[in-house]
Amino acid sequence: MQRLRAVKDKSVRYSMMGISIFGILILIVMGLALFIKAFPIIKEQNLWVLLTSGSWKPFKGEYGFLPFIVSTLFVSTIAIVIALPLSLLTSIYLNSFASRTIRRVFEPAVDLLSGIPPVIYGVWGTLTIVPLISRFTGFSAGYSVLAGGIVLAVMIVPLLVSILIEIFHSIPVEMTDASLSLGATKWQTVKRVILRRSFPGIIAATVLAISRAFGETIAVLMVCGNRPQIPHSLFDACYPIPALIANNYGEMLSTPGYESALMLAALLLFVIIFLFNGLSRVTLNRIEKRFQL
Repeated sequence: MQRLRAVKDKSVRYSMMGISIFGILILIVMGLALFIKAFPIIKEQNLWVLLTSGSWKPFKGEYGFLPFIVSTLFVSTIAIVIALPLSLLTSIYLNSFASRTIRRVFEPAVDLLSGIPPVIYGVWGTLTIVPLISRFTGFSAGYSVLAGGIVLAVMIVPLLVSILIEIFHSIPVEMTDASLSLGATKWQTVKRVILRRSFPGIIAATVLAISRAFGETIAVLMVCGNRPQIPHSLFDACYPIPALIANNYGEMLSTPGYESALMLAALLLFVIIFLFNGLSRVTLNRIEKRFQL
């Protein structure tokens, strides 16, 4: 009987290990496939020039990726700057201050918002955010870095709120009860106990949301203006990497080197997200050690 249990335990363990290895292999295969497809343009042109040039003229063989890299970083940064405070305050309210009735109404609504297709957010941004920016500035068409950041922020707020609520729920009730019994107010308990205890989880949720923002395509494509230029203000049009790939792949592949250039764009996005998540993981490990109670 014990031998049978040991065999079952080993089989389950090795099965899980095999599935984990398979997941890592998929990631490696994706990276290698993108690199192989992008290698012709890397071999033909200097990689540093490709990354630092702002000239995008495919018919002349000029592929400068700097405008797309800068646009991707700008839009994602604006999105997280807007979304994180809103999501954090909403989650704190629903977890610590809202009544049970309000929670029953708002928490399912947040989950529903997470399931709305990105194209709906894009249409909403085109019909509302873009005209508002155009009227506010008077000189911009509205299709801009700011429009992309706002639409992305609205998209990732439900995701962040859902994750943050689950993180706050995971904090032992005994800890908050102990703080309240010692005379602390609800806000003091939130600030000194809940936020401190859940800080590593907040960072992890933020990383996940930024990764989602980096890879978003349709909604951003519809509101950013799609001009291959380096944006110098929030009201300039931009062209993030996902929009570049979605807009052009399959249409201009007859142009020599164009497919390889688009695959290099995909590889750049892959590397940016991979490095960002890796650095965030290292930072998160340090934060967890520092904020352990």
